[in-house]
Amino acid sequence: MTNTRITDPEILELRYPVRLERFEIRKNSGGEGKWQGGNGVVREITFKEKVEVNILSQHRIEKPYGLRGGSSGKAGKQKLINQKKIIQLKGMDSVVAEKGDRIIIETPGGGGYKKKSS
Repeated sequence: MTNTRITDPEILELRYPVRLERFEIRKNSGGEGKWQGGNGVVREITFKEKVEVNILSQHRIEKPYGLRGGSSGKAGKQKLINQKKIIQLKGMDSVVAEKGDRIIIETPGGGGYKKKSS
């Protein structure tokens, strides 16, 4: 599943033991500027059986930068929620998820372009 070619929910649920609970725009995640950076997305996925989850992502520490005075977009983040605790996952991480656990992935917003006019 990537952002380059977003996987349709039906395909995701057909190929993997998951249920897509939420897929929406990550509001206000794009950087400020005359032209605001694009918003990221939020995906919340419930696992229907025990699985190994691997994350390979970017812009989790370093924010997507703005250009010509525009501000940076928000960094991405992800967390695994199980019955016992919430585990913050790194940009490159691997974890075993049990049946019923959920993962929430928030992709970064784009950097803004140019300073806003006063």
